[in-house]
Amino acid sequence: MYDALIIGAGPAGSTAARLLARAGWSVGLVEKSSFPRRKVCGEFISATSLPLLYDRGVRDGFLGQAGPEVRCVGLFARDVAMTSAMPSASRSVAGWGRALGRDRLDLMLAEAAAKAGAEIWQPWKMIALDRQSDRFACTLSQGDRQQQIRALIVIAANGSWEKNPWLSMRPHSHRPSDLLAFKAHFSGSALPQDLMPLLVFPGGYGGMVHTDGGRVSLSCCIRRDALEACRKNYPGLAAGEAVIQHIVNTSDGVREALRPAQLDGAWLSAGPIRPGIRPRYRDGIFFVGNSAGEAHPIIAEGISMAMQSAWLLSQRLIEGRGNLAEAGRLYAKDWHKAFATRIRAAAAFAHLAMWPSAARALPIVKRFPEILTWGARLSGKTTQLVP
Repeated sequence: MYDALIIGAGPAGSTAARLLARAGWSVGLVEKSSFPRRKVCGEFISATSLPLLYDRGVRDGFLGQAGPEVRCVGLFARDVAMTSAMPSASRSVAGWGRALGRDRLDLMLAEAAAKAGAEIWQPWKMIALDRQSDRFACTLSQGDRQQQIRALIVIAANGSWEKNPWLSMRPHSHRPSDLLAFKAHFSGSALPQDLMPLLVFPGGYGGMVHTDGGRVSLSCCIRRDALEACRKNYPGLAAGEAVIQHIVNTSDGVREALRPAQLDGAWLSAGPIRPGIRPRYRDGIFFVGNSAGEAHPIIAEGISMAMQSAWLLSQRLIEGRGNLAEAGRLYAKDWHKAFATRIRAAAAFAHLAMWPSAARALPIVKRFPEILTWGARLSGKTTQLVP
């Protein structure tokens, strides 16, 4: 029997588990995958989330492994390769955003949650969730073993493309406009250490950043119809290889950055992604991370929003432990205030980047590179939530 049962040990779930356990809650954290595990993700963490990584139990590991500070944003599109200053966060935040591979970050955060007192169920998969009066009964499965555990509340932190039994979501049919995500690491890149460029190419967008171990992470989203065209243009190549050939052949900046580089590991793929705002609280179940809402990855705020949403929820639960419905209402309000604007801004940026005539705007951006700084600020990279 737990005060809180958290489904998913990614950045949102592990952060919520650590904060609640530290406040004296009994917490169960369920994760179906074994760590470390690779995952499609941009890997960048904004400076505004660093207070959640610089506290006891996480700071030394993060600083010792994360990539260099990112002080510049950029744009690689066609023959344009330009940079501008990354906007700085408030004075209460020391340092700049950095990147860390999800194989290392997720393990680090889960271990910190365990040290704070959370009990980790891994690798266990939730197969049933039932409401029983004032509590939940959750059935977990591991191979041919099953275990039932109970909790007063459930926190869903298992991502947007996971099957959530508590949400009656209609299945999506394949559409040409579906966005499919790809990611790979490269070693020996010529990308400047402090630069995180936005990649804009026909049919999609992406980003590059220096992460741990001297690697560069390249992640991107591409429309399903554009991916099909890539497969036809580059027959015999796997999907990820066809996508990178498409990007390299349509972006001088990416081509130069990767000219001396070598692929480090296999390409990963996922999707389709489903950006948008979803319920944050329903019938005793709280939602954090992408389960609550997801921005287009073009703004590189996925990990930051996940951890920040976990912090917002934890504060409301700790303050209003005796009235969960009120805590849910206030959390939903807090979440909307914190993230709705950047989700809408991300949608606008993504559609502009994939607009067939987007290249017409490049001369304007090239003339006024500070537009990139403004865009980074609008995406939430200076929005201070965590003290």
